[in-house]
Amino acid sequence: MNKERPLHCGFAAIVGRPNSGKSTLVNNIVGEKIAIVSTVPQTTRNAIRGIYNDKRGQIVFIDTPGWHMGRDGLDKFMNKSCQNALDGIDCVIHLADTSKPVGEEEWMVVERLKNIKVPVILGLNKIDLKGEFVSQYIGLWEQARGEKITEMKNFMMLPLSGKEGTQVEKLIDLVFSFLPEAPLFYEPDTVCDIPRKQVVSDIIREKLFFLMREEIPHSIAVTVDEIRPAKGKTTRITATILVERDSQKEIVIGAKGAMIKKIGMMSRAELEELMETKVFLDLLVKTQKNWRDDHYILTDMGYSF
Repeated sequence: MNKERPLHCGFAAIVGRPNSGKSTLVNNIVGEKIAIVSTVPQTTRNAIRGIYNDKRGQIVFIDTPGWHMGRDGLDKFMNKSCQNALDGIDCVIHLADTSKPVGEEEWMVVERLKNIKVPVILGLNKIDLKGEFVSQYIGLWEQARGEKITEMKNFMMLPLSGKEGTQVEKLIDLVFSFLPEAPLFYEPDTVCDIPRKQVVSDIIREKLFFLMREEIPHSIAVTVDEIRPAKGKTTRITATILVERDSQKEIVIGAKGAMIKKIGMMSRAELEELMETKVFLDLLVKTQKNWRDDHYILTDMGYSF
């Protein structure tokens, strides 16, 4: 870090509807995978802090769950997590998937952001997919605020691609321009502040989304029951996969246990790379009806109400 010039440090929240590319963008910025990336919406369930450091200072990017039309307890938690992420921030990035038209959830996002006092960056994401709906997102903001986008104060647009890295450096420059002089919030070699159990849970859940696709979309949760420190060269991890129906349990286990074995192999490979040690992964599958509305289960998973 540069000791001669003052450091600029602060918080930037990345918000948007599900599957707009928030996690992909944060992973690209910090240079490491810290959040689930999936084509299945709502894979991010907690706000995740990705930390970017350079000679100018430190940006704490808050990757939020997508705002969506929620019904059960977990949905309400995720929407509340999005709202809470806006407290105490220095700027907000509204990340829009310009490969898709504006929908009801996007209206909800802008409605909640239109009167925010901090600077807003409209990140017109996925321009690598031609971004044919850019004009709809500009029109959405103009309608919400009742003025031309070129006349809005503390508001700017930036076409980008979180996947390809297009204009990501420009985005970082913009965020730094809004940050106050302040000391570092985290040590300069820190890239995220996710609890270890959540990291393990998210890795396993990502493999489930990848392999299950739409068969069991959001009826799956993973609880990490135990992480036993390495004895010799092996770390033992016990985790439970929760589903809502017995028929879903059969799908997760698969014929003669083939699917659960595949999930375990893929998860273990990534966990070993992350932990730099051999991993013994014991996966259990349990039917728990209506777990998404059970506050005791949700709290045990780390979803604070």
